[in-house]
Amino acid sequence: ELAAGAVILGAMALSGCETMSEGECLAGDWSRRGYQDGQAGHALDRVDSYAQACSQYGVTPDARAYHAGWSQGVVLYCRPENGFQVGAEGRSYNGVCAGQRTERGFVTAYQDGRTVYDAQQALRSAESSVSSLGGRLAELDEKIIHFERELRAPGLTDAQRAQIRDRIGELRAEHRSTERDWRRAQDAVAEAERHARDVSFYMRGRYGR
Repeated sequence: ELAAGAVILGAMALSGCETMSEGECLAGDWSRRGYQDGQAGHALDRVDSYAQACSQYGVTPDARAYHAGWSQGVVLYCRPENGFQVGAEGRSYNGVCAGQRTERGFVTAYQDGRTVYDAQQALRSAESSVSSLGGRLAELDEKIIHFERELRAPGLTDAQRAQIRDRIGELRAEHRSTERDWRRAQDAVAEAERHARDVSFYMRGRYGR
């Protein structure tokens, strides 16, 4: 049940061929590479991608050494404090802690970290909306000024002036609507800031970060 939840939480194991140079393939040291991959939270079947990459050089990875190194490295990855960090940075979890005694603690901490990450992402999204709407307001201001200047040009017919006035009216209506959206977006930023601050304060107390 927990393992199934872990799959939902994160992306599936990396697919495709890992890039390895001929020198890396020939050097081997598969135990060390497995350790590094385990500590980084990569799936165990990553060695299959190494095998594919190194086959062109006539090299076959030592799967047993890789697995042994990976098993040691993944223990460090699966610490709950690391789970929180992985989640807070928005990184995916590949379910590599399944079967580890720390799995439950890791997944709980990962979810807490994702809460922090999601709160920060919501704040960035709200700030982006304010910036986008502010830019649109500036564009509308420039267009209104342009058409007001055009309206004062000599030699225009009544029909032309009416057409320009209609355009100015449309722009001002859009400006009012956009300004309302901009103010609502500012309120959303304030709310997102409060939420992110509260989440951060709570998690700092829980994880000491």
